[in-house]
Amino acid sequence: MTSPPLPHASSASDRHLTLPVRAGLGLKTQHIPQILSEQPDIGFFEVHAENYMVAGGPFHHYLTQIRQRYALSIHGVGLSIGAEQAIDEDHLNHLAELLNRYQPHSFSEHLAWSSHGENFYNDLLPVPYDQATLARVCEHIDRIQERLQRRMLLENPSTYVEFAHSSMSETDFIRSVVERTGCGLLLDVNNVYVSCVNHNWEPQQYIDNLPLEAVGEIHLAGFVEDQDSAGSRLLIDAHGAPVDNAVWALYRDVLNRTGPLPTLIERDNDIPPLAVLLAEVQQAEALLAQHGQWLERA
Repeated sequence: MTSPPLPHASSASDRHLTLPVRAGLGLKTQHIPQILSEQPDIGFFEVHAENYMVAGGPFHHYLTQIRQRYALSIHGVGLSIGAEQAIDEDHLNHLAELLNRYQPHSFSEHLAWSSHGENFYNDLLPVPYDQATLARVCEHIDRIQERLQRRMLLENPSTYVEFAHSSMSETDFIRSVVERTGCGLLLDVNNVYVSCVNHNWEPQQYIDNLPLEAVGEIHLAGFVEDQDSAGSRLLIDAHGAPVDNAVWALYRDVLNRTGPLPTLIERDNDIPPLAVLLAEVQQAEALLAQHGQWLERA
């Protein structure tokens, strides 16, 4: 992929952008005409990197217009940071070209793996939390940050199984990765709630044990509820429903600890009209404003 950068992308100031402390929305193609015509007051948009790893076409035509009007976050789903093999250098090069083209305010990826050898899986799979995995994940993040010449944010996972041979907790693992690599944290509050329900963890304690000082962005999304084979409650991180009240409550708890932070509303399935999603964006904006006022009073 060889593409000209946006007209403003080479300025020194753009290379050190951070997301505005507002609520944003995952960009969906069916909403783009309405967004461009109405230009809603929204903090930023986020796209999945792999959807734009082509040289041209309508996706780039419209994203260029979005980027000229709004802050942008790019979220990767294909680097397979937790995989046993080295980072795919071709994929990393395509990613570097994409980030150079759009100069996003933030780049993030998942603590997960999705490839093994020549096989690729349409899922974000969990890793064991042990010293060998820690060394491998840190090596991969070091390589990514070196190639991209920027700090990435690592997203905490939603998980449904635990590894018997894990030797540390998920939060201790994430803290160690952040400390060793200097990467930031993308705190997905829905993932926290999903994993805590599935594994009988305590959500507030999980949040307290994270390196909250490293959080650069928050994600909010919806889940679906099922039952496991024992009849216990099982939550699936499906991104196809509104943000649940329990996740909103946990988000308020997070803001109490961190203060306001850039917050994304994610919706990847059963996409509703734009107005429905903008209502959730406004709900997050109201909470951010409340916590901003509290900080000013303090």
